[in-house]
Amino acid sequence: MRRLPNQRRTTVAALATAVVSAVVLVASPASAAIGGPGVGDPYFPDDGNSGYDVSHYDVRIAYDPAHTERLDGDTTVTARALTRLDRFSLDLKGFTVASVAVNGTPAKTFSRAGAHELVITPAHPVAKGTTFTVRVTYAGRPDAEGWHTLASGGAYVAGEPHSATSWYPANDHPSDKATFALTATVPDGWKVIGNGLPGPETTENGRRTFRWFEDKPMATYLSTVAIDRFTVHRGRTAAGTPVITAYSPDAVIDADAEAEQTEILDFLASKFGPYPFSSAGAIVVGATKEPANGPLALETQSRPTYGAMLFDASVVHENTHQWFGDSVSFEDWRDGCVAECFAQYAGQLWEEHKGADLDTYYYRSEVEDYRNDPSFWSVRLYDPGPGRELDPALYSKGSLMLHALRRTVGDEAFFGTLRTWTHDHAYGNASFRRFEALAAKVSGQDLRGFFAAWVDGTVVPPEKYLYPGSLAESADAAG
Repeated sequence: MRRLPNQRRTTVAALATAVVSAVVLVASPASAAIGGPGVGDPYFPDDGNSGYDVSHYDVRIAYDPAHTERLDGDTTVTARALTRLDRFSLDLKGFTVASVAVNGTPAKTFSRAGAHELVITPAHPVAKGTTFTVRVTYAGRPDAEGWHTLASGGAYVAGEPHSATSWYPANDHPSDKATFALTATVPDGWKVIGNGLPGPETTENGRRTFRWFEDKPMATYLSTVAIDRFTVHRGRTAAGTPVITAYSPDAVIDADAEAEQTEILDFLASKFGPYPFSSAGAIVVGATKEPANGPLALETQSRPTYGAMLFDASVVHENTHQWFGDSVSFEDWRDGCVAECFAQYAGQLWEEHKGADLDTYYYRSEVEDYRNDPSFWSVRLYDPGPGRELDPALYSKGSLMLHALRRTVGDEAFFGTLRTWTHDHAYGNASFRRFEALAAKVSGQDLRGFFAAWVDGTVVPPEKYLYPGSLAESADAAG
């Protein structure tokens, strides 16, 4: 999401799903009720639900930038019931819901509950193990948590950990990923950009309909739509992946930065393995109506969203997330390091690619600057605590941790671990605990002490973990 500075001269990223929430059911339909809330995430206990697994979202919207207070939506969710569903819920913020149908039949009842629940009683219970559809039609003002209006008159979606429920009903938790189709109708003259690859465009009665499809599973907060009078550029990576980059009218179009975006994608593929999605690129939006309205950058799947312009630190960070965070996603929100630690360290890899000496220019100077600052080391990298799921420590301390790991196990084992990780967990979910086990397996080393000090520790690591291997030699030479 918004990228935090690496606190010194090192390059860093800029400071920059409709899903059905099922229920634990009791024995008889007469007493059926929504059971334990959410999927069990310790940080966001009300998000999502574990009673079903979503396979696909079909989101259809209509929006007129002249009337920013209204979005019309028609979303169909396809899911498989993991238990008998007498009643279930979707996550949706705001809107007036006009109709709900389950498997094509109008729901017996639907109502709102809590901060974001749409509770549905189908006309007939959904049997365990069956695939079913839920269609919801709705209209109203999109919620500002994820939906951001632009000074140009357009709008875009970005937000972490929540944004999807601002514009469509969703099982809003990263553990339930699904493919995604977007159909968006806007007045002629406006353009719509989404995730994945574009489909056919059609025009009727002065309105134009755009279609986008993401064919790889996606966490809901990574879905996006952007509406503006975009200028769209197209290209390809060295491997042939289409690169689609869209600029708002008041965004900066820099040909050199755009060419560097493709260079960065090729570089990251050389480090992490093949680019994981069917398309790449960027959505570069202009000024929002309110200066603080929306993140400066977010790793929206296949096409990151940026504010104002492209620049290398942010492009490296958000595109690293395509491997770390998007393709391989969190198991739950304790796992922010699965995404942010790697995306931040990728900025250092890019600097190294450009000729920087990371041991001295980056690692040693950072460690010595913060060695005696207890607050710098006080946050755990795994399970940092509720409200700290994207704590600055994941970026700063997390990046240092990965460089120390690299110097502990050596380049061959380190980059081999990264490529194995992105391959073995592609399009799924994995915890940082699994990464720890994989690093030990690939390197053949006992890394329990290292990870206990760096990941679970809340003080500066012992010297043998702070300055391992060649880092110790460089420290001695500098001392």
